[in-house]
Amino acid sequence: MVRKPAIPPPLETREFRSPEEIDAAIAKLKRRIQELEKLDIRAAYQGYTGEDTVAESNLRSTILEVFGQNSPEYREHSYIRIWSGPEYVEMEPSDVLRAKEEGRKYCIGILKGLIGRLEEKRLDFGAGASATPSSYFDRLNLHPRIRDVARDLFLDGHHWDAVFNASKALLNYVKERSGRHDLDGTSLVRTVFSRSSPILAFNSLADATELDEQEGMMHLFEGAVLAIRNPGAHSFPEGSEQRAIEYLSLLSLLAYRVQEATRR
Repeated sequence: MVRKPAIPPPLETREFRSPEEIDAAIAKLKRRIQELEKLDIRAAYQGYTGEDTVAESNLRSTILEVFGQNSPEYREHSYIRIWSGPEYVEMEPSDVLRAKEEGRKYCIGILKGLIGRLEEKRLDFGAGASATPSSYFDRLNLHPRIRDVARDLFLDGHHWDAVFNASKALLNYVKERSGRHDLDGTSLVRTVFSRSSPILAFNSLADATELDEQEGMMHLFEGAVLAIRNPGAHSFPEGSEQRAIEYLSLLSLLAYRVQEATRR
């Protein structure tokens, strides 16, 4: 059976929250330039010191740390080496040293180019560029049950861990308000928000319209379980920061509805 080639995850451009965050990223890249400039290529090669290998590893790690695993920058430079030109068996030592020296210049050029991109992003802040999702997280007025479990994870860049934690917090809140700690998942929300005999009601259930709202809200909670909580326990799909904000906003809305619901 022929295996299908793995499809790489979609590219995700790193969103910076402030000029200070960009400055910190630039400082990291500049440290890699200084490391390369101080590297004694000849001594590392002839003495087998491993300093050139460490410099390469530091270079890749810093690009990963600054831009993220699925960023265009890391996708392009994840295999960057201190080397330029052809490589073949039994190369003359002088040719190896020349390739490494040219590779050093190449790597420094790449780093300077990445710094230029970041400096342009910093200028965008000064020009009044729109805020990134992270920068307006605290202005969303998320329900405290959602905000408290999601904020630190989200601002540390773990957007989908934040969403998963928020979905679990929502169900725990439903259990707390309904008293049904013996149930979980769809069984919980179908029982608690039932159209015919709910434990928590979103209105007075006086007519067909209000009964429809009750049933519709129940299905929204089912969706939160089936599409957010359950996948999150296994392999929640990655996506943009903005999309994670949208999920958190939905979970916050549902938490506010739980808070406002009347126990019958």
